[in-house]
Amino acid sequence: MYKRILVATDGSKLSQKAVEHALGLADLTGAEVVALKVVPRYPQTYFEGGVALAASEVSRIEKQWQAEAMETVNAVKASGQKREVKVKAVTAKSDLISEAIISTAKRQKCDLIVMASHGRRGIKRLLLGSETQQVLTHSHTPVLVLR
Repeated sequence: MYKRILVATDGSKLSQKAVEHALGLADLTGAEVVALKVVPRYPQTYFEGGVALAASEVSRIEKQWQAEAMETVNAVKASGQKREVKVKAVTAKSDLISEAIISTAKRQKCDLIVMASHGRRGIKRLLLGSETQQVLTHSHTPVLVLR
């Protein structure tokens, strides 16, 4: 049924639920899992929410975020090994999380995207946005959303 499943994770408890479902589905279908964590760039201006820092400090922060992202996807890989599911650990650097998820799924030739949703409604959804909603709206790859 599925050959390659992309699971988007941020390391949170809720995204762990998506990871468990993706690994279970891959185990049942014999699929490979692509574990993805999207890393944002450091905000460069006051208007983006950033504090003015030296370029070396910004570089250090971005390297730290990258290392934390690799820890997150490598944890998924370790969970996959316990289940004998092949997991490819991937990170992407982008401020547009939904676009990074969709383009990674396309680049990795995934036939399913698994991700979690906080299920925000009303004004919170409008203010905070919904990466899951953006993926659902713009992806040509089927999406499984867990809450």
